[in-house]
Amino acid sequence: MTRLSARAAIASVADPGSFRELPVPPRASAPDGPLAWAGYDDSRARATARTGEEESVVTGTAGVGGRETVLVSFEFGFLGGSLGERTGDRLEAAYSHARAHRLPLVSLIATGGSRMQEGMLALTQLQRVARQSALTRAAGLPQIAVLRDPTTGGGWATLGAGADVVLALPGAQVGFAGSRVRPADADPAAYTAEGQFAAGHVDAVVPPDALPATLGTWLHLLAVPADGPADPPAALGGVPDGPPATGWDAVRQARHPARPRAGAYLDAYFEQRLPLHGDRAGGTDPGMLCGFGLRAGRSIAYAAQCGTATRPAGYRTAARLIRLADRLGIPVLTLVDTPGAANDAAAERAGAGAAIADTFAAVAAATVPVTTLVIGEGGSGGALALAAPGNTWVTPDSYFSVIAPELAAAILKREPRDAPATADQLRLRPQDLVGLGVARGVVPRAGTATT
Repeated sequence: MTRLSARAAIASVADPGSFRELPVPPRASAPDGPLAWAGYDDSRARATARTGEEESVVTGTAGVGGRETVLVSFEFGFLGGSLGERTGDRLEAAYSHARAHRLPLVSLIATGGSRMQEGMLALTQLQRVARQSALTRAAGLPQIAVLRDPTTGGGWATLGAGADVVLALPGAQVGFAGSRVRPADADPAAYTAEGQFAAGHVDAVVPPDALPATLGTWLHLLAVPADGPADPPAALGGVPDGPPATGWDAVRQARHPARPRAGAYLDAYFEQRLPLHGDRAGGTDPGMLCGFGLRAGRSIAYAAQCGTATRPAGYRTAARLIRLADRLGIPVLTLVDTPGAANDAAAERAGAGAAIADTFAAVAAATVPVTTLVIGEGGSGGALALAAPGNTWVTPDSYFSVIAPELAAAILKREPRDAPATADQLRLRPQDLVGLGVARGVVPRAGTATT
């Protein structure tokens, strides 16, 4: 991989001629740094001669996709992009500028970690960065990280993994442990952008030529919230003209293999969308689609089940999405379609109950409006965790039930053949849900809800 300099990395994503460097905070320097590390001044001087920079990070403002942004770019050629006290000064000033001017912050990271020649004072810069990131998060401003090669140590554990959206360049070395301090038998794939993506720690691996447009889209998505709640999508596909006659009819329609799934609904609803990927705890669930999309030029967040049993990682990813949207003031759309939460032993070990509880809590605590559309199966609490109280809609080919009819029959010690009759007793049809006050209305194909 070709390593760009800090300024070349900025030029690769910024609108031409728009970069303006921020003033460098003054700091008096002791000979050979705070530890009087012999030769440290000489090392800094050689790094400056080699790179033209006086520190390992360059900060400033620029247009990215036409949106004014604070940019932080690391110079790996300056002592391995390491963080020292003066690096911390520049980073703190950049975060402060972002908050003072209500600007998003994008970090272009390439660092080996904390600077050994400054000892513990270098390590404590991570606390400064974490504090600035927390203040910026509390201010409701988005933070995006771009992981260049390498992104290791404290730079990954603060600016990188602590960002709202984490993008990575293909093949970049990414991990808390750098290449010289890992176990000898460590799997090298785990320390790559692709490995971190597979584990749910990176939202997307983006080729360099696509990075400017991707960053511009993300900045637009995170900065232009919709006014008011998201409107429920229209029903898609071969929706029956009339309501299902029986509860079992509703179940069969919701389970029909040709019924449109979440991807089709999201494609029809949004003009453009980008995904959030993974739960940031080592897990992913392809049956839960999360991200932000543009509808009529306004941003709406989405969390959508895809018809499979939802895994704990899926619930944690949805909770992450809802909390981020809430912090940025962006309304949320959830699409419910699951036979229920995954109930195998692996799901239990991964914390199914805690993950579902966290999703319930995220929806309950949201201050932005949440809109829900049940597009297929609504299976028990695994579906209800994503449903908005008081603002849930249903399609004509959906059902929502306290439990699947077959399981209800089994619990009641009935025969399997009694499942259809049990479905009627559960009152799970779309029109039943409206009558019970669980759903606000059934959305027809025309796109206007009827109650």
